[in-house]
Amino acid sequence: MANIKSAKKRILVNRTKADRNKAIRSGVKTAMKKVFAAIESGNKEAAVAELAAATKTIEMAATKGVYHKNNAARKVSRLSKAVNEMA
Repeated sequence: MANIKSAKKRILVNRTKADRNKAIRSGVKTAMKKVFAAIESGNKEAAVAELAAATKTIEMAATKGVYHKNNAARKVSRLSKAVNEMA
């Protein structure tokens, strides 16, 4: 454990940020799973609705700096492609 006050604070701040990032990443994964579940069920309208929600979640994560903007764009692109390829 650190002895210096500023080092102790950094440990606390880093732990807080890590927890926040973990929660945001978890939310993104959940949103993506919902889109893929809607695709597998064959419900195009539900898939489009879930895609909109997932896109918003992913873009917010990129805005917060949890994901790089290109990583977020890639995730959105893959989801969009999967929804558009539905019959």
